[in-house]
Amino acid sequence: MNCKVYSKEGKEVRTIALDDSVFGLPVNEDLIWYAINNELANRRQGSASTKDRGEIHGSNAKPYKQKGTGRARRGDKKSPVLVGGGTIFGPKPKDYSYAMPKKAKRQALKSILSLKAQSDMLKIIEDFSIESGKTKDLAKLLDNFEPGLRTVLILKDDDPMLKRAAANIPWLKYLSYNRLEAHELFYGRQVLMLETAAKNLSEFYGAKEAGK
Repeated sequence: MNCKVYSKEGKEVRTIALDDSVFGLPVNEDLIWYAINNELANRRQGSASTKDRGEIHGSNAKPYKQKGTGRARRGDKKSPVLVGGGTIFGPKPKDYSYAMPKKAKRQALKSILSLKAQSDMLKIIEDFSIESGKTKDLAKLLDNFEPGLRTVLILKDDDPMLKRAAANIPWLKYLSYNRLEAHELFYGRQVLMLETAAKNLSEFYGAKEAGK
């Protein structure tokens, strides 16, 4: 499929042919859902923890005698039904992460890229860098591409100065072409991709598919 290429000023300069095996696939919603939930599960810390009655600090003695008081029978002050007592079936540290098949993850990412391309939410931009590393210089450039929208910028390499400039823009998320994230990519309202990154994506996924 063909896609327009924009200059840094936001003007159309030419078209580029994108690989249909990466940007022209049918959208697999189930696979996208699976990939997004996998990423969210792997991000969970799983550090929530509560104390049961055996872990509460306190006396094991009965607070008052068993009979004759007209009150409920209490074994100790650490009972879960008392204020300050233990928690019944409370959360404990847990690992929520799980592995997703690599082929399925690649297919899900390609499905998201195809969705963005087919929905006109993908824009190819001529390669650029922010030599100064300043946020204001990048923000000025992004003013030409609907600023304020939740935006994903796909880089052609690990450009430290460009990443530094993008770090302080709250509505912008940057990703390297070979480290895409399904969650960020799917929920981005617009995807800005450097021209070389688009070419690298075709080669990267093409090579992977050829070796399966």
